[in-house]
Amino acid sequence: MQGIKRRIVYITAFEIIGMAISTAWLTLLSGESPTSTGPLALMITSIAVTWNLLYNMAFEYWEVRQVSRTRTVWRRIVHAIGFQITLVVYLIPLIAWWLAISLWQAFVLDFALMLIIPCYSFIFNYIFDRLFDVPLSAQQPKAQPQAQPGQGAPAASN
Repeated sequence: MQGIKRRIVYITAFEIIGMAISTAWLTLLSGESPTSTGPLALMITSIAVTWNLLYNMAFEYWEVRQVSRTRTVWRRIVHAIGFQITLVVYLIPLIAWWLAISLWQAFVLDFALMLIIPCYSFIFNYIFDRLFDVPLSAQQPKAQPQAQPGQGAPAASN
């Protein structure tokens, strides 16, 4: 599966599972009820969905230009941590406002999420790539057939 279909399936599955994890984690850590943390998790998810799409498009834009396109463990770790660190810029003010807490308290809550979500992201991406194969940006280019001296260009196949 490739292209927009892959992105839609990826983002939908990633965020539904992530929203459940976020709701449970925020409920546990904040002492608030799920009726309070659930809508917050929905807003966090909405922001994350948008950012996830943009971040992954930018990541794949960068990735396709690399000499090696292999998704190594290191590349997966950088991807997961980079996503979470950039997302925090949007989430801390939202969490502070929604729960009527300080930015520092919101940071502590979000930091707790930052410990869980990159691990979840790493595991989810690994399993997703195993189920649906890696995107084209992570595949090595296929070798082009070379013309033999004196033969001209290879014939096109249908």
